[in-house]
Amino acid sequence: FFTNLGLSPGQNMGAVNPLALLRPFCLYVRSTFFVCDSLQLDILMYYDLGLPYRDQTDDQVTIDSAIATQKYHVAVKCATITPDEQRVEEFKLKKMWKSPNGTIRNILGGTVFREPIICKNIPRLVPGWTQPITIGRHAFGDQYRATDFVISQPGTFKMVFSPTDGSKGQEWEVYKFPGGGCGMGMYNTDESISGFAHSCFQYAIGKKWPLYLSTKNTILKAYDGRFKDIFEEIYQANYKPEFDKLKIWYEHRLIDDMVAQVLKSDGAFVWACKNYDGDVQSDILAQGFGSLGLMTSVLVCPDGKTIEAEAAHGTVTRHYREHQKGNPTSTNPIASIFAWTRGLEHRGKLDGNPDLIKFALTLERVCVETVESGVMTKDLAGCIHGLSKCKLNEHYVNTEDFLDAIKNNLDRALGK
Repeated sequence: FFTNLGLSPGQNMGAVNPLALLRPFCLYVRSTFFVCDSLQLDILMYYDLGLPYRDQTDDQVTIDSAIATQKYHVAVKCATITPDEQRVEEFKLKKMWKSPNGTIRNILGGTVFREPIICKNIPRLVPGWTQPITIGRHAFGDQYRATDFVISQPGTFKMVFSPTDGSKGQEWEVYKFPGGGCGMGMYNTDESISGFAHSCFQYAIGKKWPLYLSTKNTILKAYDGRFKDIFEEIYQANYKPEFDKLKIWYEHRLIDDMVAQVLKSDGAFVWACKNYDGDVQSDILAQGFGSLGLMTSVLVCPDGKTIEAEAAHGTVTRHYREHQKGNPTSTNPIASIFAWTRGLEHRGKLDGNPDLIKFALTLERVCVETVESGVMTKDLAGCIHGLSKCKLNEHYVNTEDFLDAIKNNLDRALGK
């Protein structure tokens, strides 16, 4: 893709240090292939997160990719598949492997920050959102590291905690099953919650926006209450003076109250969500601002130095199936491009490479300006005209033509 945009390997970028590329084997749009196939190989540590290779390595490649991210501090990840029963059968998998995102995030820790890419001509489903909203999703534990199971007979479900020092343990009776059912045990740690809190407070200070944490501590008094207590302690001990200086604030709200407040707001705040809440609400946020194809997603690790950038949307399988048949598609590559620009921008910051930073920011600006000029893919045209009324080459263009338009606009922006 960068060759398609006129960036020769290393051209005017100075020395570029390595970054990890986490790419599935096949199920992704062609814009990502352009990126992967035209960047210098010596700056890419490549990890194949496609289902066949994850199955072949017993998912060790996913773990290796996370370790490489810790080493190089920057990763660009393409969308991956979390297999269900149908995928297990389709790919003849050894087992139903867990979410690669969950595996990577549980190794790296940190917070996934998602923010909309705003184009002036793309209407919003929530018209009152005149400014961006950033969701900070806790990227560790909860449902994504849970142990769940199905019960086929009557019995008692208990939870047991056994201290490593050999002291007396604790036992809780969860439920007496009169028949079949299902159960789950999940967890989180003070260390991870603290890292989540620090990331969110620092991000809010950087944005100069207020920060809200949402939980359901009225129901999960101990579990969600722990999030609430740790955030408040860290805020009072570390960040309140800076927040006061910037005239911004931190506040905890119940998740149901927060959802209502978000819809009534005009934006310009950071919303800290637990893992599952952030998964759901970030998609609502993206659609409310116009499209899932216009959403950035960056995992910021607790060290403040390591990031993993990716598109917020999934593998767009339907588009890929059409591509396999030889049919043209109009697939929106913007979120994938922004995954690369956010990764390259961070690489530039770590390395003190202003040319790389400038290139990344210029490419982002050009993407937005291209859409605002009226050249866009079908999903965005559908936001304006309605999908049933959209016509090729009148309201939207196919993927290759859209990429060509970005290339031409980037050439002009770079003075070529």
